[in-house]
Amino acid sequence: MTGAAQAPGYRVWALPGIPEVRPGDDLVKLVASAATGPGAPQLADGDVVLVTSKIVSKAEGRIVEATDREAAIDAETARVVARRGSLRIVQDHRGLVMAAAGVDASNTPSGTILLLPEDPDASARALRAGLRETLGVDVGVVVTDTFGRPWRSGLTDVAIGAAGVRVLDDLRGGTDAYGNPLVATVVATADELAAAGDLVKGKATGRPVAVVRGLPHVVLPADAEPAADPGADSGADAAGADPGARALVRNAADDMFRLGTSEAVREAVTLRRTVREFTDDPVDPGAVRRAVAAALTAPAPHHTAPWRFVLLESAESRTRLLDAMRDAWVADLRADGKSEESIAKRVRRGDVLRNAPYLAVPCMVLDGAHAYPDARRAAAEREMFVVAHGAGIQNFLVTLAAERLGSAWISSTMFCRDVVREALELPADWEPMGAVAIGRPAAPPRERPARPVDDFVSVR
Repeated sequence: MTGAAQAPGYRVWALPGIPEVRPGDDLVKLVASAATGPGAPQLADGDVVLVTSKIVSKAEGRIVEATDREAAIDAETARVVARRGSLRIVQDHRGLVMAAAGVDASNTPSGTILLLPEDPDASARALRAGLRETLGVDVGVVVTDTFGRPWRSGLTDVAIGAAGVRVLDDLRGGTDAYGNPLVATVVATADELAAAGDLVKGKATGRPVAVVRGLPHVVLPADAEPAADPGADSGADAAGADPGARALVRNAADDMFRLGTSEAVREAVTLRRTVREFTDDPVDPGAVRRAVAAALTAPAPHHTAPWRFVLLESAESRTRLLDAMRDAWVADLRADGKSEESIAKRVRRGDVLRNAPYLAVPCMVLDGAHAYPDARRAAAEREMFVVAHGAGIQNFLVTLAAERLGSAWISSTMFCRDVVREALELPADWEPMGAVAIGRPAAPPRERPARPVDDFVSVR
């Protein structure tokens, strides 16, 4: 219709005619030739060229013998995120999290495997510059690879390298169609482009390059330089810098799902350190209750539940308890003949509890304990409950660490149980088993030297 506005949209097509790529081949010439071949639409300013990483890897000689696959995965791996049988989900040295570090045996000659490009952003920049020089066009380039995703079945292509593309579209600070503020919306534009291209490239059609036309706003100016800190960008900074696909990798501090299940357990146990200095930040009571829920999963004798947790969430309750405990401790020390200077020094050691923004007092109950007529079995019965209670406290402390809360278990309430029961108005059969100071650590924990396991093991 004459005068009608053009409907918004874009076009995507695969480039035909790209031959098998071998080490040392010039990708710029191959792509330029395919883009100018008979029947192929000519590349134009504002187009985005999508290139599967496999042909980039082949051209760059990132090919190894298939027999070296496990060694290649090891070499590419920065850390193992999760493992199930022989399958490893790992983070590679580029920051990408994927199966087998991207080491792939598909679309490569029999007996060989492909590694990802060493620096996919640099590969994309070289291809963009080459196409500009060869064809005189200013295009964006995205290097793609196939990823699985948490929570979702199936694979999709994502961007692992980019040049001249606004890889992220940060909509925070704007409003939606109803005027609602957008506070968390950052669109992974480069990943969406990669997925669109994969629809026409396919996995078995021998067409490893696609072109998207109609989205010139996602292409950066020709003079955009690589960003100094791509992880701090949302697409491009105020100076027009090009962040590359590295900006799509979420940093560890912001990644709520950084760890696989087994790694999460190991890291939480490692993070469980005694913290003696806390910030004034409030503690989320929900996090503490989640730690209590974990404590309740510990093993216990006779299918009992010997754990009780008194949570001191108010400053008044904490002060009342600690003042009563201090007075009892001072009385004990004076009865021991300690000097007032010595007493003052020892009392100051208890400041870790007084300075914490949250306290928990775990208590043991012997409900369900068996009664025995002799002291030997009666003592063993009680010890079973003490061990179970210790297991519960360890679960509690480890879960607090997983919640990024620091803690310190202090045994002092065990020396004045009657005082604690009176100050907190506890039942007579609740036995306070120490106190746990909880809060945000004021400083990172000091390095803890590893203890040689063999020193603590006796094999029979």
